[in-house]
Amino acid sequence: MNKTMEIVTADIGGTHARFALAELSAGRVSLTSEAVFKTAQHASLQTAWEAFGTHLARPLPRAAGIAIACPVLGDVLQFTNSPWVIRVSALKRQLGLDELTLINDFAAVGHSVANIDEAHLKAICGPNLPIPTEGVISVIGPGTGLGVAQVVRRGSTYDVISTEGGHISFAPFDRLEDLILLHLRQRYLRVSAERLVSGPGLANIYAALAAIEGRPVNLGEDEALWEVAISGEDTLAAAALERFCLCFGACAGDIALAQGASTVVIAGGLALRLADRLVRSGFSQRFTAKGRFESMMASIPVKLITYSQPGLLGAAAAFAQAHH
Repeated sequence: MNKTMEIVTADIGGTHARFALAELSAGRVSLTSEAVFKTAQHASLQTAWEAFGTHLARPLPRAAGIAIACPVLGDVLQFTNSPWVIRVSALKRQLGLDELTLINDFAAVGHSVANIDEAHLKAICGPNLPIPTEGVISVIGPGTGLGVAQVVRRGSTYDVISTEGGHISFAPFDRLEDLILLHLRQRYLRVSAERLVSGPGLANIYAALAAIEGRPVNLGEDEALWEVAISGEDTLAAAALERFCLCFGACAGDIALAQGASTVVIAGGLALRLADRLVRSGFSQRFTAKGRFESMMASIPVKLITYSQPGLLGAAAAFAQAHH
C-alpha cells in the first residue's frame, strides 16, 4: 500500500448503511465525509453506494473496507434484519473496486479498539489504565444480539478474532435468576447469554419478572420499554434494567476469563446509552464475582468506546492491515 491512500469505508447494518472516506497514512486512519442512509430506502448495497457517490459529487476511490452485520461466510451473504443480499464474488465489479476488504461488523469494532485513542475510552470499572500493547482484549457489545470478539496485541501489530461468544449459555447467579431461567426455558430450547444481554433481552427479563410477580405483561416495542426502564417511569422495567446490568457484568467477566483478557472493552450504541448507569449499577460486582479469581478480575480494566463510528474506523483499519 502507498504511504498515503484514500479508500471508502462502510458499516452496513440492518437499519443503516454508513459510509465515509478514510485516509490511510503511516499506520493511522482518519475519516471524513461521513454519511448515513436508511437501508429500507435503497434496493441494495450497490444503490446505497451510488447514493454516497452522488452525495459527495465526486468519483469514489477504487478501494474499500466494508463491515457488514452478518457472518462473512460463503459467497452469498444474507442480512438478518434487512432484505439486502450480497454476492461476494460480484461485489468488486458492482462497486467499481480494485481492492476490497470485507469483514463482519463486530470484527470491525475489534479493529477500531486497536486503533482508537484513549480519549475515546471511558472507564467503567477496574483500574483506569491504558489499553496494553501486549495481550488479549475482550470486546463485547449488546445490540440486536450480543457481539463478542477478541483482539490479540503484539506491540505494533495485532489480530482480531471473530467469535460467537454471545451464544454461551446463560449462567444464573442467584435464586431470582434461577427463576428467570426457568421462565425463559418455556420459550427457548436453550437460553444463551444474548437472550438476556441484548436490546431484546430487556423484554425477556421484564416478562420473566412479571410472571414471577404474577403481573400482566404489557410489552410494546423494545424502544418504549427501554425508555421507561431508563427513566424509572415503570418500576418493573427499572428492575429489569438493573438485572440486565447484573447479567451483563457476569457475562463480560465470563468472556474475560475464557479469553484470558487483560482488558475488556464494551462497544455499541446501547452500551453508550447506559454508560453512566453501568458505573452506578451492580455491573462491577458481578464482573469480579468469580470465586477464587475475584482479585484477578478486579485488576482488569473495563472500558467503554465513546468514539462515534467505530465500525467505519474499524473497517478502514481492517483494509489497512490486510494491505499492509
